[in-house]
Amino acid sequence: MATLFVTGTDTGVGKTYVSSLLLAAARARGIDACGYKPVASGCDRDADGALCNEDALALLAASGVDEPYEAINPCAYEPPLAPHIAAEQAGRPIDPTVLDRGAAALQARHRLLLVEGAGGWQVPLTDRLSFADWVSAHRWPVLLVVGMRLGCINHALLTVDSIRQRGVPLLGWVANELPPAQDALEANVATLVRLIGSPPLVRVPAGARADDVGGALIDALLARWPQAVEGADR
Repeated sequence: MATLFVTGTDTGVGKTYVSSLLLAAARARGIDACGYKPVASGCDRDADGALCNEDALALLAASGVDEPYEAINPCAYEPPLAPHIAAEQAGRPIDPTVLDRGAAALQARHRLLLVEGAGGWQVPLTDRLSFADWVSAHRWPVLLVVGMRLGCINHALLTVDSIRQRGVPLLGWVANELPPAQDALEANVATLVRLIGSPPLVRVPAGARADDVGGALIDALLARWPQAVEGADR
């Protein structure tokens, strides 16, 4: 069983898009992969009044697995706020044991688990625990999605430094080229390549064909991470 944590340089940088591409590409290669959005805020009510998050729904759809929504997103909150604040306002604090049990249950049923964070790497879950703390405790490898927009160099380098300082494996990063097109895009990518020390696993141009990007990304990941198909990593 292999588990990968997908984080981003900020909210709205394409974590769910990239995760969905990965899930679909894994399925196309015969890998039983499932997405997991343990915590989500900004949820809407469905016809039955249950809270649902559009990112979690996208992961569930891309996974193509027979799992109930609650298995994919056990902690859902309505206010579009930082998760720990949304949880406090809802009167339902985030319980890390719930997140752990949810991950373990999906790990037991699927070969590859893609865990998507909320916002960025250091987003708090409680007053004493962040996503970074939680992932570091599990020693899951990390994929970083960099939204190529103004400020991305600083955000990316701070995130990479924090991941590496914690001793967590950074499998690679994705350059997601957000619209509108960034001024000096090539110079920014070159700067990140030099300072991170590796090129992006893939670049995702605006309007790129999903199948092409997803296939290239899963192939690049599997080349660095054979446990994803061997089932040796937990």
